[in-house]
Parts: sequence; structure tokens; C-alpha cells
Amino acid sequence: MFESQLTDQLAIAFAIAFFAFVMTMALTPIYTYFAYKHKLWKQKRTHSTTGEALTVVAEQSTRKRNVPTMAGLIVILTTIIITVLFNLDRNQTWLPLAALIGGAAIGIIDDIINVRGNGTGVAGLRAPIKFAMITAVAGIIAWYFYYKLGYSSIHIPFGGEWNLGWFIIPLFMLVIVSTGNAVNISDGLDGLAGGLLISSFGVFGLIAALQGNYGIAIFCMTLVGGLLAYTWFNIPPARFFMGDVGSFAFGTTLGVVAMLTNTFFLLPLIAIVFVIEAGSSTIQILSKKFFGRRVFISAPLHHHLQALEWPKTKVTMRFWVIGQVAAALGAILALMGGFVK
Repeated sequence: MFESQLTDQLAIAFAIAFFAFVMTMALTPIYTYFAYKHKLWKQKRTHSTTGEALTVVAEQSTRKRNVPTMAGLIVILTTIIITVLFNLDRNQTWLPLAALIGGAAIGIIDDIINVRGNGTGVAGLRAPIKFAMITAVAGIIAWYFYYKLGYSSIHIPFGGEWNLGWFIIPLFMLVIVSTGNAVNISDGLDGLAGGLLISSFGVFGLIAALQGNYGIAIFCMTLVGGLLAYTWFNIPPARFFMGDVGSFAFGTTLGVVAMLTNTFFLLPLIAIVFVIEAGSSTIQILSKKFFGRRVFISAPLHHHLQALEWPKTKVTMRFWVIGQVAAALGAILALMGGFVK
């Protein structure tokens, strides 16, 4: 009985993914026309969020044409429409949809400042402001997660459930803030974030389906379909970028999906490239602050590899491979570690 239901739901999930792909492809020319007409590309970035001059990044930036940002809106709009029409469920899709919209709201403010320029040479909102905003969104969602849906425990691999009580709220917030920022940091090369997000949401969709959480599975596959269409146009030479509206939306949503599927301990593995990218930036900041020296030529790691004269496509595709292998390992651990019953 379960096998028959699983087969049917997987068929629906893949059909929805295909529909999301087609819908995103259809919306892309509309967005492209609007974006180029209104010149929705970022101002040149000269300083980091800490105020330091970005000489290395400036040297690496050899793009000769203007490329619009905020294309993540296409995938977000597709996901909202499909979820509201076909997959709206209080227990399974309200929270990831709220995370998608909340993250997008923060990102679009950042992107608008990027496009219009703020006269400081810093890209968009300053880090403390973004951190405060994403923390507020995470807090609201975490409250609903605990008080309305009743989640209070996390699964230990090859073990049982660890009941945290209300302490799951700060843990949930940490996950959301971390994944939102990690994806945002990683969105720096043509095709990089899109390809990694496809792998991550794909495996979480599979895990959710095997758990019987079909609403979450379909939601994940909706994003996979939309991101496949986005990545079609984002591979070099990119027609557009997802922007902070996309990276924050997809990052916060990824964290919510991990918590809803009770796979907190699998998230760092499945999203290993995002973890490494965010970690490299954190190490760089701390090293410069406390020791006055750089660990990397430039951070995050993809900029360091570029500075070592790795071609952009080499960095992107090798990171994709790492992400896909990590996603496969995450699926194996989910099956063997008791995450799927």
C-alpha cells in the first residue's frame, strides 16, 4: 500500500517539477525584457560589508557587459503560484512558503539598493542590518514551528529522538540564518548556486517522499523544476543572476525543509559546499580581525580559486560534483541512519 502511494506521489512530484520548469521558462522572456529595459544590474562593488576595499575581487571582475539581477523572482513566483493552487498544506508547506516569501522580501530590499546604489561602494544592505532582518524572519517561523506545529525534537543518526523542548526555537533560528547567509555567500559565479540548490532540494524532496511527507516533497520538486529553468539561463555566459532575492529566499527555505524533515544532522553534509563557502568567509573575517592577516587570497573560497587562476567554469562544475556526491551520501545516510522509517 505504501509503495503504491509512494509511486503515485513521486509521479505527481516529477510532474509538478516539469510544470514548474515549463512555467519558469515561459516567464523568463517577460522578466528578461523588463530587466534589460529598466537596467536592473548591480552597481560596481568596491568595498566589503565591513568597509574594506575589495581590490582582489575588483581584479577578478572582468565582465564587460551589464547582467540583470533579481531573476530569482521568476522561480519564487512560479513556486508560490503552484503551491497555492495545488500544494497548500498547513503542516507541510505553509512554513517553507513563508520562508521563501520572507527571505525574498529581505533580498529584494538588498537588491534594490544594489541596483540604485547607496553611494558607499558597499553592495546593498550592511551585514548587521541583513542579519537582524533574517533573524526576525527566522524567529517568527521558529515560533510557528514549535508552538503551532508541535515540533520539539531532532533525530540523532543511528540513534533516537532528542527532545529539546523550546530550545528547538533558537536551534531552528540558527539553521535558517546560517543557510540563508551561506547560499547568499555562495551566489558569486555563473551557475554555481543554482546547480547546488538543485542537488540539495532534490535529495530533500526524495527524503521527504520516503518519509511520507508528500507535500514537502512536491514543494522541493517545484523548486527543483524552477531552478533547472533558471540555471539553463544562468550558466556562462549568464543572461541574469538570481540576486539576493533568490539566494536569501532559497537559503532560508532549505533550512526550513531540513527542520521539517527532521534531518538537521544531514543538512551540513547535503549542503557541504554552502558550508565550506560560508566557513571560508568566516575564517577570513576572523583572521583579519584578530591576526591582521588573510588566510585566503580572497573569500569566499570560489574567489580564492579564481585568484589561483582556476577558470570560472572549472570552479562551478567541480563544486557541482562535490554537491552531487554529498547529496547522494546524504540520501544514503538518511536511509541507514533512521531518518526514513
